[in-house]
Amino acid sequence: MGKCATGIETLLDLHGSVLDQGRGYWIKLEAWRVEVGKHVPQGIRYSLTLHEPYGRRILGYDNAHAVKPPKKYKYAGRIVSYDHVHRHATDRGVPYEFKDAEQLLTDFFAHVDRLLAEVNKS
Repeated sequence: MGKCATGIETLLDLHGSVLDQGRGYWIKLEAWRVEVGKHVPQGIRYSLTLHEPYGRRILGYDNAHAVKPPKKYKYAGRIVSYDHVHRHATDRGVPYEFKDAEQLLTDFFAHVDRLLAEVNKS
């Protein structure tokens, strides 16, 4: 089994996991196989989220809906990405370049670590 397949299997194995991050913060991981298509070329749907103590999502990586890149990019209206990041509770999402499942997990957990480090400073 190749590295890419191993990463997808790891992501799929984490489906349904809820991970305590201390101080009331928690992570929820969801991933499941779907038919490969134009908007889901990797054949998985995923939602990786970090929640504050009161349950509100404060970070999310998912591919549940399309998002447009920021308006500063030329032709922004024509480019749509399904892989994206919600950087805070009210963020509608910015495109995320999905390389493979292993990189997705690495990027998500690094982002969680940065946010929780900020929380712990305050």
